[in-house]
Amino acid sequence: MTTKVTINRLATGVPGLDEVLGGGLPEFSFNLIAGPPGCGKTTLAHQMMFALATPQRPAIYFTVLGEPPLKMLRYQQQFEFFDSESVNRSIRFVNLSDDAMSGELDRVLKRIVDEVTQHNPALVFVDSFRSAVLANQTDANPHGDLQQFVQQLGMQMTSWQATTFLIGEYSSETDVNPVFTVSDGLIWLRQSVQRNSMVRKMEIMKMRGQATLPGLHTFRIGPAGIEVFAPARVAVQSEADAAAVRVAPRVRMGVARLDDMLGGGLPRGYSLLVAGPSGSGKSILAAAFLAEGARCGETGVIAAFEQRPGQSRNRVVADLIESGQVGLVDSRAADLSIDEVLFLLLGEIGRLRATRVVIDSLSGFELALAPTFREDFRESLSRLVTTLASAGVTVLMTSELEDRYTDLRFSPYGTAFMTDAIIVQRYIEVDSRLRRVMAVVKVRASAHSDELREFSIDAAGICLGAPLADQEGLLGGRPTKKRAPDLLAGTVGVGHE
Repeated sequence: MTTKVTINRLATGVPGLDEVLGGGLPEFSFNLIAGPPGCGKTTLAHQMMFALATPQRPAIYFTVLGEPPLKMLRYQQQFEFFDSESVNRSIRFVNLSDDAMSGELDRVLKRIVDEVTQHNPALVFVDSFRSAVLANQTDANPHGDLQQFVQQLGMQMTSWQATTFLIGEYSSETDVNPVFTVSDGLIWLRQSVQRNSMVRKMEIMKMRGQATLPGLHTFRIGPAGIEVFAPARVAVQSEADAAAVRVAPRVRMGVARLDDMLGGGLPRGYSLLVAGPSGSGKSILAAAFLAEGARCGETGVIAAFEQRPGQSRNRVVADLIESGQVGLVDSRAADLSIDEVLFLLLGEIGRLRATRVVIDSLSGFELALAPTFREDFRESLSRLVTTLASAGVTVLMTSELEDRYTDLRFSPYGTAFMTDAIIVQRYIEVDSRLRRVMAVVKVRASAHSDELREFSIDAAGICLGAPLADQEGLLGGRPTKKRAPDLLAGTVGVGHE
């Protein structure tokens, strides 16, 4: 019976990267960090090095034909992870330019071996590794002695028990190159510019001995360095949990009579879509939802993609934010991804232990995403709703609709089926004036009102009136005896789901 070898995994110090790697970086592994110029390879290498290097576990950073160490450090020290006290104490920089310019990979290898032998580092970085290769490349021998060089370097580093990183500029992962085969790990960085947005993505193409998260993962380079946005984990709800949600107390909306229309309030853990044209009161209803939660001792989170909370009637939300009862996700970046939005939302939910979340609005959310993510906006919305539902919060989302007075739709994205409940706000014309009406169209697995009620907005917020069936209303300037549900005829049935 053989004993399984345990591989120690190192925490990289890069937020989100350990999760993408499947638990961290395998110790003593031989890794390649590859990608086009400017995508963040050197920053990623430095961030990991400063996080991992200690006097007991020192690092050597070899620079080849790229920028000299002093120039490189001048820019890298702008990041928060940079620690000047670690330089020359636990981190040593070595310039291999003269050795690489000779065009002899054997000389480069010998210099690396000499430095490693003398200083016995636990971490070795070679940047840019490809520069040494190109210096030795000829038409007759396009890879030079690369395969032999890489194999020898890998054997040396493994025998010395060093975790090694080769940093190289490669434009395509389809390049035929022996280093791809020899390396234990292959971290590929990409970047693309679309209009005024820069989208950076990372893929773990290979990491021997562990299961990594597949696919492309967006990341951002900020003052603290690189932050990777791993896909949010969706918890599988058991039948017992689902049953508990069905019998849980309902959430009050903060608008008189609306809870009765919903059948006693919104079931806790549900997602609610509030759809309506501009100015119909969607954000005011969302503010009332958060304010009612605060009154009941609950905390909330609002993702503001449209109006800032200090504007107009959202002053209510601004006061809740200032008091710490509501957290704010208000990123003004023009290149957000769904993973980054969920990362920010779940961070605030966890920090405040929030039970209520508002997304205001889906229209602004779509515009906040980078163009490449707008193409799959329905998928992004599905992931948003599913992830927040698994977090156990009650979600209210607003959706802007065109001002079509004779048409009723719920969402311009065809995503109404994803939500558990729908409230529609719309305008009707009565005596040459626009009046607001509201209806509860759907509450999943629950009885609800099918009334169409007029409402007004004043300093106190939304005030629901009597059902239109109890009024002698005028639709389009002409008397009508139609009951309220008939006003929705031809578009969608109003009833229970």
